[in-house]
Amino acid sequence: MKQHAELEDFWERRLGADWTESGVGYQRLGLAFNTWMYRVRGEVFRREVGALGLDLSSSRVLDVGSGTGFYLRQWRALGAKSVTGSDLTAAAVGRLRERFPHTEILRPDIAAPGGTLEPGSFDAVSAMDMLFHITDDARYRAALRSIARALRPGGAFVLSENFLHRPEQRGDHQVNHTLTWITGALGEAGFDVVRRTPMLVLMNAQVDANPVWRKLWGGLLRAVTLTETTGEIAGGLLALAERRLVRVLRESPTTELMICRRR
Repeated sequence: MKQHAELEDFWERRLGADWTESGVGYQRLGLAFNTWMYRVRGEVFRREVGALGLDLSSSRVLDVGSGTGFYLRQWRALGAKSVTGSDLTAAAVGRLRERFPHTEILRPDIAAPGGTLEPGSFDAVSAMDMLFHITDDARYRAALRSIARALRPGGAFVLSENFLHRPEQRGDHQVNHTLTWITGALGEAGFDVVRRTPMLVLMNAQVDANPVWRKLWGGLLRAVTLTETTGEIAGGLLALAERRLVRVLRESPTTELMICRRR
């Protein structure tokens, strides 16, 4: 519980100070670059969710870990009838309620035992770039069970993760699990994997790449984003490449999007 409290405090401070795409993204690369990065994320999200065949005009959707509300906007753009946001931090929830006054914004601890969401109350749930911030494995699995309970049978679960083929990587505020571990946890929670696709390729930390390449590319990204002006230019140029890469590659050394169905 101490670890959880420390993690929650970290995100309260971070989002309280920087409630932008930079605050919820790769903060060291600045706002301009992260804004480009999120444009690519949004395009992949809308393409993949739009191909699911969901009747979103009659669907209830929950976004877990809404942050700045980026994916609330994506669901709205796709035509979802009802979109509910949620976040663990007061810093995000208060601002989300101001930014989206006609949207219900909850503050559940999705990883708490038992859960607080009404069973089977949603047709689709998204959890984008948030599960790897649950650094306790038992709480990670509990979060998946809570999401499964909140979904109706056959409902869609959309998540983004790093899905490592290389060994697991643990840090104070993030754990990158292996693809095998994550799919196993999803299966235990009652999900079947439908598909997995790159969400980014070059515009984020190369966590599943050769360590030498990871270090070199990370250094280059930081160098070309030293100012917001250079970050804007670098982001725009890399986004052109990303839009092609996320369509032609089957896997990525960084963020991937996975779609699951609840049994």
